[in-house]
Amino acid sequence: RAWQLYLMLIPAVVYILVCAYKPMGGIVIAFKDFRANRGILGSAWVGLKHFVSFVTSPMFPRLFYNTFHLSFLNLAFGFLCPILFALLVNELKDNFFKKFLQTTSYMPYFISSVVVAGMVLSFLNADGILNQFLALFNVPPKAYNTLPKAFPIFYTVTCIWKSFGWGSILYLSTISSIDPGLYESAKIDGANRLQRCWYVTLPHLSNLIIIQLIFSIGGLLGSNTELILLLYVPATYSTADVIGTYVYRDGLMGGRFSYGTAVGIFTSVINFTLLYITNKISSKVADYGIW
Repeated sequence: RAWQLYLMLIPAVVYILVCAYKPMGGIVIAFKDFRANRGILGSAWVGLKHFVSFVTSPMFPRLFYNTFHLSFLNLAFGFLCPILFALLVNELKDNFFKKFLQTTSYMPYFISSVVVAGMVLSFLNADGILNQFLALFNVPPKAYNTLPKAFPIFYTVTCIWKSFGWGSILYLSTISSIDPGLYESAKIDGANRLQRCWYVTLPHLSNLIIIQLIFSIGGLLGSNTELILLLYVPATYSTADVIGTYVYRDGLMGGRFSYGTAVGIFTSVINFTLLYITNKISSKVADYGIW
């Protein structure tokens, strides 16, 4: 009876099968010593050799720590910013200013990461805006883009600035669907703005916050590799080199495709494990999860 709907699904299903599931057959090269001239089937089987090589590598502790550290900073600060921003925007009474603020906050999301990285690096170099500002307080200039200790800070700030506005859309749309009568009732009962936000707005956002948190923790080892590649330099490898950049540099650029695939699978397994554990805890504590 609904054949028209199934017909409309066909392009999406074909796209997923061809572009998502078919390439998964290539995962097998993680267990082989892949050679392009021999092909996937003709390459020698080596089992877990590449996994063991990565875990026992002297680079592993630094890569794992940097990936977890940068992702945790982004989660700790970047996760709360869209929520707080949505709550603050919701309290604005001037519709023109509210729309202006929303539009300007969304714009960084649509700026290319290449452009953003270029802006950040130009701000942080020895003659950049940051050093010009600090010079007013007699602070000697430094090339902050080459300081290992500074990288986690400006990386986290850049990620938050680029994504917090776009990330607030889901929260703002959920807030807009809340029955205004609930706010009126709370106001009649003597609740101030903060209390209305705490007892009316946040409970309606709780399920969405839980889902977003589960997905964020599930991607904890999936740091923003593209942006890091654009921002880091050899001088900051000690704090900026993550699993994703290492796979790109050593696996893809170095031609070690089997090794890079093995590292990617390792990361995916860890991420899925974190996702599963977080979802289980959420289902027991908050009685809500993604499955």
